[in-house]
Amino acid sequence: MKALRQRQYGSPDFLEIREVDKPVPKKNQVLIKVQAVSINDWDWGLLNGTPFIPNRIMAGLFKPRIIVGSDIAGRVEAVGSNVSRFKPGDEVYGDLSGCGFGGFGEFVCAPENALIQKPAAMSFEQAAAIPQAGMLALQGVMAGNPIEPGQSILINGAGGGVGSIAIQLLKQHQVEVTGVDSAVKLEAMRSWGFDHVIDYREQDFTRNTQCYDLILDAKTDRSPGDYERVLNPNGVYATVGGSNLSLLRIALSGLRIARSKDKKLRVVALKPNRDLAYFNELFEGGKFKPVLDEVYDYTESDVRKAFHRFGAAEHKGKIVVRIE
Repeated sequence: MKALRQRQYGSPDFLEIREVDKPVPKKNQVLIKVQAVSINDWDWGLLNGTPFIPNRIMAGLFKPRIIVGSDIAGRVEAVGSNVSRFKPGDEVYGDLSGCGFGGFGEFVCAPENALIQKPAAMSFEQAAAIPQAGMLALQGVMAGNPIEPGQSILINGAGGGVGSIAIQLLKQHQVEVTGVDSAVKLEAMRSWGFDHVIDYREQDFTRNTQCYDLILDAKTDRSPGDYERVLNPNGVYATVGGSNLSLLRIALSGLRIARSKDKKLRVVALKPNRDLAYFNELFEGGKFKPVLDEVYDYTESDVRKAFHRFGAAEHKGKIVVRIE
């Protein structure tokens, strides 16, 4: 089968599509013929080998040895002897980050508990856009107090996968949502339902007088004190992305702030695949639709373009690669 491999850590230009052995499912695994895979921050980190721990531990100390790709959608090709939830021909999707990655291959094996049945009306490309971004968006939205009408909420780094999903979750409530990102994404963010948008290059939202009941952060690019300053009393800041150092600063500061004030700073740890059934319900009820930035073909040139676009943070929603 064909799979995406890296000659070395660093640029997407080191990515190559090569012939590799087709995997064989173990007793509790499902063999999936991959139809679509999306790019996540974790894929970008594995591509670059940063941070050194844990990515080099997983992918290889000096030379990458794994096939990247966590969020996949495809058809079940075969099942292990202990698998009971799926059968060949079933259309499934899920996050494979906890079971070895491998999504950028024509076939991949995964435990059955890492997958869920895909609704018939949902395309493979849409399904591949959901798992990590969807879980982080939902778990970030739920990290604070229950969402109530009239609340003011801000999403930092709102133009990517997490923001494009979180706004749809939040707009099921009567809340006012502000999105922060680069100028090229603001028009798209308005079309998704954001009430207010901020170009982070022109305005620092932590220096404004506006305060928020919930801040959902996909970037974590400011100090804990800055975030605390623009939280309302009993407000919650929840980060779902950023460097390890930034996340550690938030975690430590969150402990201090929790002791002295009603405001809370939290780091949201991804719980893979936990609520995919909820997204199926929303999709089938017409309340949610994954936002696809661009769908690329499974060629070396297109895959490299996709990763370059992701690395430049130019994407509006999710970048998906179609594997056929």
